[in-house]
Order: sequence, then C-alpha cells, then structure tokens
Amino acid sequence: MRRVHAMPFGATVAADGVHFALWAPGAKSVGLCLEDRDADIDMPRRPDGWYQVDIAEARAGTRYRYCIDRGLKVPDVASRFQPQDVHAASEVVDPRSFEWRDTDWTGRPWEETVLYELHVGTFTPEGTFTGVEQRLDYLVDLGVTAIELMPIADFPGQRNWGYDGVLPFAPDSRYGRPEELKHLVQSAHNKGLMVFLDVVYNHFGPDGNYLHVYAPTFFTDRHQTPWGAAINFDGIESTTVRQFFIHNALYWLEEYHFDGLRFDAVHAICDDSEPDILQELAQAVANDLGRKRHVHLVLENDHNAAHYLQRDQAGRALCYDAQWNDDIHHVLHVLTTAETGGYYEDYAQEPVRQLGRCLTEGFAYQGEASAFRNQAPRGESTHGLPLTAFVSFLQNHDQVGNRAFGERITALAPAAAVRAATAILLLAPSPPLLFMGQEWGAPEPFLFFCDFAADLAKAVRDGRRREFARFPQFSDIAARERIPDPNAVATYEAAILDWSKRDRETHAAWLAFHRQLLHIRKREITPRIVDMRADRATANLIGDRAMQVQWTLTDASRLLLLANMSDSAVARLKIPSGRILFQLAADSDGALAPWSVVWCLATNERA
Repeated sequence: MRRVHAMPFGATVAADGVHFALWAPGAKSVGLCLEDRDADIDMPRRPDGWYQVDIAEARAGTRYRYCIDRGLKVPDVASRFQPQDVHAASEVVDPRSFEWRDTDWTGRPWEETVLYELHVGTFTPEGTFTGVEQRLDYLVDLGVTAIELMPIADFPGQRNWGYDGVLPFAPDSRYGRPEELKHLVQSAHNKGLMVFLDVVYNHFGPDGNYLHVYAPTFFTDRHQTPWGAAINFDGIESTTVRQFFIHNALYWLEEYHFDGLRFDAVHAICDDSEPDILQELAQAVANDLGRKRHVHLVLENDHNAAHYLQRDQAGRALCYDAQWNDDIHHVLHVLTTAETGGYYEDYAQEPVRQLGRCLTEGFAYQGEASAFRNQAPRGESTHGLPLTAFVSFLQNHDQVGNRAFGERITALAPAAAVRAATAILLLAPSPPLLFMGQEWGAPEPFLFFCDFAADLAKAVRDGRRREFARFPQFSDIAARERIPDPNAVATYEAAILDWSKRDRETHAAWLAFHRQLLHIRKREITPRIVDMRADRATANLIGDRAMQVQWTLTDASRLLLLANMSDSAVARLKIPSGRILFQLAADSDGALAPWSVVWCLATNERA
C-alpha cells in the first residue's frame, strides 16, 4: 500500500514531473532554484498570493529552494525533508516510494492506552528512528501500548527538544530519513503498539523561520504569546494559515500512519473565531481518517479547558480524546517531595483532597482561584467526562526538564513515596504516561538542550538562568551560573539513557515493579473501563494524608483504592469484600502503613 496526503503546499511528485507551490502573499516575485540548474525559474503568481510551477525534469531527490524577490533563498516551509538542516535546500520526496505492509492495522481503542513518552535523540545511544525501532520489543514486554515521540519537525542544529521546529512537515534529518520513520511506525504496528507524535502549532522556533519575509500575515500582532506575535488563526488571510496546520495534522496521520497526535500548549494558541482552529482541526480528522480507524487526539492545555473533551451520547469524543492532566502530576509531586514552590503552591494546602478529586473527576482545578496565577480562576467543570479523558503522569519531559538541573523524581523523593505514587498512577482508570527510563528509575537528568548559533545561544542560556532567579536557591548570580548551559554538548549527552543500568539490582527492581503493575492493569483494569461512564467515583479522606477511593466500572464491579501518602501509619477503613489486586507495604492493627497502597476489586456478584 502507498500512502500520500494530498495538499496544496510544497513539492508534489506527479507522473510528468514535480509541482511546486508556495504561499507568499508578501513577495513581489518568487523563483524556483534547483541545485542542478544555474538559473532560477520564475514562478507565476496567482491573485491569492500563491506561486506555482510544474517542472518536468524535477524528480524525487531533487533539491530546491525558493528565491524571494530575486534575493533571499529560503527552504520550503512545507518541505518533506531537509538533508542539511533548516537553512539549506529542501529535498523532493515521493511518499509513494515507501510500500506499507501494515494494511490490517486499524489502531487500538483509547481505553487500552498506556503511553510511553520518549525523545528520539536521547532514548538510545544511536539517537535515531532506527534506534527506537530496535527497542520496541522491550516496550511491548514492559506493558505499554503506545509510544509518544517528542516533536521531530526539523529544528536548527544537531540537538533540540523539538519545540523549536520551523519546518513542520520535515522529520529532522538528525534522526533519519522519512522512510526510516515510516519503518519505525510500521514495525510498532506489527508489534501491536500505537505511535503518537507531539506537534507544535502555537509558534515557530527562533532560528530558520522565513515566513515573516514572504508571508507576514502568517502572524498577527493582535495576539501575543510567550514567543512574540501569535500565529494568525483568526485574522485577514488566516484561511490559508489554518489549512496549513490542518493539512500538517492530516499529513502525519495519513502519510506516516501515526495513530494520534499530542498538541503542545494549546493555551498559547490564540483564536477568537468560531469554530476555533482546534475544533476545526479535530473535525477534519474525524471526517477524514477517523471513519476508517482509531485516531486519537490529545491536548496539553494549562487552562484546563474541559469543553474540548466533551463526549456525545454514546460516549465518543466529539473533538479530543484526552488532555494531559498536570494537576495530578503536581499534587503527586507535592506529596512525594514536599516541594511547594512555583506552581506547586496551588497544591500545598490539601494535596490528598486534590489527589482524590483528580482520581475521581479529572482536574483538581475546575474554576477555582489559583494562588500561583494571582487568584485568577483556572479550569472548567469536568462534569459528564469519563476519567479516560485525563492522561496521568508522575514524570514527563516538561516536569523533569523544566527543573534547573533536570532531576527525575527518584532523585527528589524517597523510594517508598515514589513506589506509592506509581502504584496509584498505573492502576487508576485514567490512562497513564511514563517518561523514558522512568520504569527502571533511570538516574540520567533531562535538561533543556538546544544547538543555536552564538548570539541566540547566549540569549537562550542567559534567559534560562533568569527564569530561576525568583527561586531562593538561585537568588545570587553565582548560583545561577551553575545551571547547565542548554547549548553545551555535555548538557545533551547527560540526558542519553544508559541502558546498561537497567539490569543493575536497584534498577531491575524498579523495572519489575512497573511490569507487575502494567500486567495487572492489562488483565484487571483495561477490560473494565471500556465506555466507562462519568460521575461513578467517590473519594473519602482518612485524616489529612490518606484516602479511600472507589470507582464503579463498566461491568458494575467496584475498584477500591486505599492509600497512605505519608511516612506515618494512619487508621484505615475496613477493606471491603473482594480480591486484592495489589498491595504495597503491609498494614496491621487496623492501620495503613507509611506509603502504603492497597487495590481491591469487588465483582458485581459480591457487591
């Protein structure tokens, strides 16, 4: 099978050559510059700002750029591949050259999702798509059902988290060629794994974005973001801009056969139109690919905007399957580490109550005032939403990498506390997410890293250090200068997982612990949360550091959690009749031991 996503942007291989198209409403002229020709080829302009030309001698492998106003030469913003980075020539790619052999794959239902987030460049020593492919059997054995790749859109330099991408259709050449990415996706499908891709539609990176030169209306000063002028989703000439990103989503899902997308920081997408770009994009996916197979869309949204997660009467997602739930991460972090600075301030007063709300309702903040945000209300009601609409995690790239030294949770909290939080995370109904290496307690930090040129590199380094100036431990300049330089090669290399540590005694024990929990989840939890209804869970506090939570599952069985999130024993309620699925730390004399977790299941017959 050949998979091609047809779109108006970029270079399209046809039977009689290649069709080139660039939207450049701000340019007076555009020329096509082929690397094997001395003279540029004039591209006729249409009234709507498009420049197009058909070239018979061009073919797959041809390298080209566009010459703007007979001066600046730029890559194609819709390039499918950049062999020599973001400032160099684009390469014509014929997606029909890859023959897909996963034609029977229709994905997996959302309820089966256990996500594993990874950064392609640091997940393996090779730092490539092929390197990830070689670890797929390990991930299947671990018990995850989906891998989630951090952004791979072409970024400047040799190393980057991926959120500084500037060519959204081109997988970065540092990781491999397009066909190697497709082979990774195909191999994952053959092993029963879904593959998700993290995409960034809220800004372009600071180096290699030429849109301001020839398409200034791609951006608007009417809205501002942390990165400057916002992408123009709702102003004059925004129709083409919206189509650019809608086609990008469809391109990854169709041409690369990804099973889902994770949309980065959509709270920074500014759009006053109706429907907004997130709604229009989700509808386009549902109308196109969603009718043929399971395709899942997941948000990151600091605003806790629950309306994007609404379901129809049959329980199907109208727009987005789920959102990353920062609330549950933050409250678990406070409980395990006792840190209450920064945004953890919002979870310092009643962390167990907030954890119970996350486990039974999704968000902890559903319109309540946020102290961290100067008492501004945060979030929307989650009433009517199933718990499968909230992705839970104890670590992810942000929560590790946004720390000054990139420490993982096992370096910050007692092992007993981390085990308790993990036991809650992996057996609760909400789909869990693991961050690469978390399952064996990997000690490698995950610091912010990039590879910018001199002036920009200094600005990024100094800016990152200023971000931490408000923390007491970094109040003086000398302390801030100890924060690793994001542009240093050593900062990147420190994040590369050392797989040899996985077999050492302590790390092997962590790995066995995660495998055990995920095996229980697959056997006991996943079958019982299919089409799980909302509002069928309750949480009761036991003192101020322990709780009892109960869920009524799809088959009318009752799932019960008893947890003590402290280092002191507390009185507990009586465990009801039913099977004990998992028990962490012994309880005696009617008390819950420190950092203890008990999971029970009462089937309908015993209820």
